[in-house]
Parts: sequence; structure tokens; C-alpha cells
Amino acid sequence: MEPKKKKSAQSIPVYRAADLQVVSGANLGDPLSFAAELDLDDTYELRRAATPRRLSIVAAENGSFTVAEGSAVGRPGATLHLDSCLTLMPATGRTTEVLVLVEVDEAGHVRGVYALPLADLAARTEYTLVGIDRVSARQKFAQLACVSFSRGTHITMASGEQKPIEDLSVGDLVLTRDDGPQAVRWIGESTVRAVGEFAPIRIRAGTLHNEGDLLVNPDHRLFIYQRFDALGAGRHEVLVRARHLVNGDTVVRLEGGFVDYFQLLFDRHHIIFAEGIAAETFFVDTRTRAALPDDLGRALDETLPGHEGRRHLEYEVSEALLDHPDPASLLKRASTQ
Repeated sequence: MEPKKKKSAQSIPVYRAADLQVVSGANLGDPLSFAAELDLDDTYELRRAATPRRLSIVAAENGSFTVAEGSAVGRPGATLHLDSCLTLMPATGRTTEVLVLVEVDEAGHVRGVYALPLADLAARTEYTLVGIDRVSARQKFAQLACVSFSRGTHITMASGEQKPIEDLSVGDLVLTRDDGPQAVRWIGESTVRAVGEFAPIRIRAGTLHNEGDLLVNPDHRLFIYQRFDALGAGRHEVLVRARHLVNGDTVVRLEGGFVDYFQLLFDRHHIIFAEGIAAETFFVDTRTRAALPDDLGRALDETLPGHEGRRHLEYEVSEALLDHPDPASLLKRASTQ
């Protein structure tokens, strides 16, 4: 029997429950908890010394999530439940949202509560709880994991034409690295505040031989062929998350304002070319499925062969292998020499 393939873990920045405490209201002095124990109009503060930790997660087949090996918080293998989406409002009046994840033990007892802010939280600032939503939390969580290109990104079509992603239509033929021309099945579009985990990563023109600036969401994976194994990955072909290439110069996180994101879905997970860089398309799994329209989600179960089992998914390299002052420059040299 072949061993089961290891599923790719995703890493999210979270605060522990004790980092957010009620400073005014019904639950005065209590840490953040799950929805059933929360009260609207309670006011929270983030501790001055609080810093986000990376929670690594793996999507489980039953729709829940588990803590991955190597996670900075949580017990590896423990089940995580996406509990709710909270709306917090500071004195400025500009609301921010926080997703609440709950870790449970084998008996179903709560072991930990984590807060995933969708925008930056400021320490010693009062935030009033004005909304508790148990319905949209999974969709918002899915959007964080969706690989997304920004408006204006040029996609290589089957004809060789470089077409802005916003001009693509369902059925258009796009050039893929491994399977030639493939038809677009669905195009997602959303406009979000460019803050926190939604702030795009900009890869300047020429950084990875790209013809123009490429803006993608932080967890978008890029496919790079190394002529020599500069990373010590044990192979020449690697998938690298955009966030791990940030160097403060040619690869930066763009905070502020809004960003238009587009997602391209095909019958299978593919590597396409965006601004000349090989990059992945929308990958359907337990977590990202919630970002799709309901009717498409049902159709996927019946008509698509599935996105699992693609060989290139095994090529992803860990952040540890990219622990270099300028990983983008290293990879560029490795791909040309």
C-alpha cells in the first residue's frame, strides 16, 4: 500500500485568547472566547506585549481543521473549529473583523481559543464587540486561502496573447505549463481592504524574470525551476509562497487602500503564466470550497475530476528553506545560471 501523501499546511497569524481581554462590559476581565460565551457591547483591548504567532493548519476531509506539525501554537493533530466572525469597532468608528478558531481535545473539550484578525489590531486600543456572525466565518476564512491575482495582471493565453485578468471570460483558453491550453471554468472577483492577511505581495518587474509587476495574495504559490538546487530542496522544481519572498525591496507587502482580487478556476489545479511568472490557479480543497458559489460547489462534486493528486503540489518548500536575506534574488540566480 502506498503511503498517504502529506497534505500541505497553511500558516495564519493568530493571537491567543488571553491577548484580548474585556476591559469594560458584562465579561469584565475575561479573555476572548467562542461565540456562545460572548456578549455584544463588551469592550476589548489587545495587550501591549501581545504578538501574533503562526498557527499552522491542515484541512481535514470532514470539513474541520487540524493543527499541523511545527505549528508555533496549538497541539499538533488537535482539531480546530472555525467558530465565528466578530466585528470590532474602535473609537475611530472603522470596524475590523476577527475570526475565532477553537482547538478541542479528543473529548471535545476546549483546549484553546485563537483570534485571527483580518486587519491589524493596535495594542491598548479599545475595541467594542458590535457583531457576532456564525454564518459567514467559513467563507471569509476560505477567501484568505484562495490564490488570487490583482486587477491588471497579464495572463498568458493559449494564443500567446497577454490578457489582463479582468478581461478574461469563462471558457477562454489559457496556456498551462503541464497540460497545454485549458478552458477557464470560473472567475471569482472580490474587493477587500489591503490590510493584514489580505494585503497583496508585489514582485517588481525583473525580480523573477517577470515582465511587469506581479501582485498576488500572500499565500499564492509560484512555480520556479532551479538550474541548480540553491535551496537544498532536493529537487530543481519548487513551489514558493509569495509571502516567503518578501525582502523589503524588490518583493514587498503593499498595505493600505483596497485591492481587487481575481481567482481562476480550471477543471484541475494548474500552473499558468502571470506577467511571465509560473503561478498556480485556484486549488479546491476543504477550506477553499466555501469561497465558491453554492451552485458551482455542487457541480464540482459531480463533474470535476478533483484537484488532489497533482504532482506539482509535492514541490512546495517550507519557509525554513527560504531563510535567506534575499530569497527572491537567490532563486533568480538559480534559475539562470
